[in-house]
Parts: sequence; C-alpha cells; structure tokens
Amino acid sequence: MSDPRDPQDRRDPRDAAAAELAELLGPLGDGTDDTDDTDDGAQAFGTDGLRRGRVPQDRRSPRVDSTGKLVAATPAEEEDDRFTEVVDAILARNPEHRIHPTLDRVREACGLLGDPQLSYRVVHLAGTNGKTSTARMVERLVREHDLRTGRFTSPHLTDITERISIDGDPITHAAFVRAWDDVEPVVTIVDARAAERGEPRMSFFEVLTLMAFAAFADAPVDVAVIETGLGGTWDTTNVVQPDVAVVTPVSMDHETWLGSTLEEIAGQKAGIIKHGSTVVLGRQEEEAGLVLLAKAAAERVTVVREGLDFGVEARTLAVGGQQVSLRTRGGVYTDVFLPLHGAHQAENAATALSAAEALLAMPGGTLMPALVEAAFADVTSPGRMEVLRTSPLILADAAHNPAGAEALAAAIAEAFTLSRLVGVVAVMADKDVEGVLNALEPVLAEVVVTRSSSPRGMEPAELGELAEDVFGADRVHVVERLDQAVATAVDLAESEAGAGGGIGGSGAGVVIAGSVVLAGDARALLGKDKQ
Repeated sequence: MSDPRDPQDRRDPRDAAAAELAELLGPLGDGTDDTDDTDDGAQAFGTDGLRRGRVPQDRRSPRVDSTGKLVAATPAEEEDDRFTEVVDAILARNPEHRIHPTLDRVREACGLLGDPQLSYRVVHLAGTNGKTSTARMVERLVREHDLRTGRFTSPHLTDITERISIDGDPITHAAFVRAWDDVEPVVTIVDARAAERGEPRMSFFEVLTLMAFAAFADAPVDVAVIETGLGGTWDTTNVVQPDVAVVTPVSMDHETWLGSTLEEIAGQKAGIIKHGSTVVLGRQEEEAGLVLLAKAAAERVTVVREGLDFGVEARTLAVGGQQVSLRTRGGVYTDVFLPLHGAHQAENAATALSAAEALLAMPGGTLMPALVEAAFADVTSPGRMEVLRTSPLILADAAHNPAGAEALAAAIAEAFTLSRLVGVVAVMADKDVEGVLNALEPVLAEVVVTRSSSPRGMEPAELGELAEDVFGADRVHVVERLDQAVATAVDLAESEAGAGGGIGGSGAGVVIAGSVVLAGDARALLGKDKQ
C-alpha cells in the first residue's frame, strides 16, 4: 500500500490538466452565465436556510470622513466583500435538495482539475443518522496519528466554511475564496457544456464538493473524511475511491428523493461501497442490512459489522459525557472518555474507531490506546445534544427525523435529571413531522412550535395543529419568532420547576430540536457560534 505522506504517492491536481484547461478557457470568454437557477429564498437564506448575516458590497453604506469624502474600504472589509460575493454566486445555483441524478458534471470537473479527489486516502460516509458526528470522530482519530486531515460535512450550522475543514478547523474566508478562484474556470467550462446538452449548470453542492476536493489536494492532506450530502449512488461526493466506506444506521428519511421503503433507501446508501475498500456497517434494520451486505458481496469487499465485529462493550455516565469501552476486531479499548451524551454517540464512536482501525492499523491490529483516548477526549459535535446554557439548561440538537428524535429523547432521559423539560420545535415541511413529534412527546412537559430561518420550514400554525394531535391543545404553544419561542419555553420550564437544572442536575430544561437549521439558529441566538 502506498504511503500518503510520501510526495511520490500524491498526484498534482493541476499539472495533469493544465494544457486542456487553458485551451478550453480560450473560446469561453469571461464565462458569463445568464442562466437563472436561483431557488426561492436561496439568496436571502442560503440553500439550507441559514441567514448569512453578511452585507454584500453593493448594499454596504459608503464610509465617509468628517469632511464628507469617501473612505476606502479596509483590507478586512474588502476580504469580507469578496467572500460575500463568492458565497452569493454559489448560493444562486440549484440547492442541494434539488436533485439532478448524475455524476457526469462533477466527474468532468474533477477530470479537468486533474482528479484531486484521488490524491489522498478517503474515508467515505453515508447513512441516515450519525454521519456528521461519526465523521468528526474519524477525523479526530486520524489526526491524532500525525496525519494531515480534510473533512467535508453538510449541512453547516452557521457559516458555510464549516463544511470544509483542514486539520479539524474550518477553512478561513480567504481560503474559501481561493478555493472558488481555483475551481471557477472549470465550473464555467462544465456549465457551458451542460447548457449545450440542455442540462442544468453545476449545483451549489457540486461546486462546494469540488472546492473541498481541490482545497484538500492543495493543503495537501493525507486523509480526507467525506460525508455524503444525500443518499450515496448519485451523491456528488461519490466520485471518490474510498479506502474505507462507512454506512451509519439507515432509516426512513428523504423519501421524496431516495425511495419510499427502507430497502430502496439502503440501496442508494450502498452506492458508496466499492471494490478495494473496507466497509464498516453501523447497526442496521434487517431490511437495510441485507441490501448493504448484498452490495458488499457483489463488490467483493471486507465487511466489518456492528454487533458482530465491533460494538459498545460498556458505558457509564460521566460528567460532561460518558465513559465507554469499545470492542473492535483488533481488541477492546477500555475506559475511554467521550464528551458526548447518549447511547447513539457511543455507537457512533465504536463505528468511527473501527473505521480508523481499518484505515490505519495492520490487519487484525489495534491503534495505540493512548492516541485513541486523547482523540476521543477532544471530540466535539456542535448542534448534537449541545449544551447552550446551564441555568436553566438549554440544549440544541439537529434531530430532524423520527429515528434521530428517538435517540435524542433517550439521551436526555438518561443524561439529565429534570423535573420539567419544554421543547422548542421547528421542522422542515417535507419531513415526517408527526414522527418527530411522537418521538419527543414522552420527555416533554410542553412544546413551543416556531419557525427556523429556512424557507422550507413548516408554518408554525400548521405545525401547531399537528402538535396538538400528539400533545393535546393544552400542552402546545405557537410562537412565530425563535427568540420569543425560547423565552416562552424558559418561562414554561421554570414555572413549575426549580431554576437550577444544570448539567446532570434537576430542575428546568429546554431542548431545541427539529432541524439542522434550527440548531444553527439557536447556536447563533445564544452566542454559541462565536465560541
């Protein structure tokens, strides 16, 4: 096996395609594209609904001095203006939930760049729940072994740069702009060719994926941990050749695009399983598991399965998280501190450890326990049962489907002793809203339904009607604005409980859940995005 740290084993993503690219750019002029693929609300909110909170250059008030003369923008302001222009240009493209099921455009673009996605080792993740947390754990384990890492996840909570991280940190705004400048000529070529075929130009997610591939090759990274955006087979990220393919638990979600049965959805996720990789399967329902195993057999790959080859041997509550013992094919890692709550996060940790072991250890071998312990102790997963405030306790979680909401409810019941818990809920209109509400109902005294910043969100009045069917009218409150909804929930929680409720304590608590966008909005509202 080649060594990713050896420059001889890394391809230059530009040299191989420079001549073709220069030739193609000539006749295309400045690359102006008048096609309007803007989704409703995309420019105001971004395609995943998060308000960007930036002032585009053409809407910034001019600066003048005391004499009325215009004052030149500072370098920092110019950088911010350029970042905003780039983000606006990307967001004006088809959003990630508007699917055109083909890999042709991204394959073509990668080819013109010299296939940067082939210049590093890859751990590729698909699944319904737990992908982002597992990806963050895998990346942290790999980085602890003195390897340079890239991580591509979606969606973001607050800032679009969160999606592309190098060595654990989101790339800077300046680096984001550089990545766009690197790929923009190729995007222009592919857009033009697509237009000739009567196809849409590259989407928001395709462009971001291409930027991530290029940024990782430029860094350069040794290992990239890449999460699918939607499904697997037709997901834009599925042009990589993974060393390890991970499928976290598959459940019903995104039925509009992935299929109406668990088998159909699993079939889409199975698309990342390719010959030459090791496949790590998280715990699966029987229907999904059979589909995934069939694809693994067809590709003749080694399969590592939760419950058979790895799993959680033991776990106990600890201050700020849990103490776990994890079993892998190599052995048992005992007394590992994981600063995340819930049985589902312990299982994600076991999955991540097995993936890292498959990537880094000799066959049948283990990783150094001290490195594993150090990596897990440093793991974070923003917006996943994240404590935003402690008095009263306010949690935010990105749970947006029934399986995720069930895991959240179980984790809250286990980790916190609260005499009164109130929910703040906003859900995308295309989700299984009743399923989410039913999963949360047993742990909530009352629920405040509201809206997130996403234009795809269900209207609070409609959500309130569905909530009344689940909770009863006397336990449901409809509040239009998130800030007022959180204030209302705090008042309701503290009305019949002590105001304590700190981590692990008793008293009042509020949980904000229902979508990734809502979790991001809550983090911004309570200032967690600045920490």
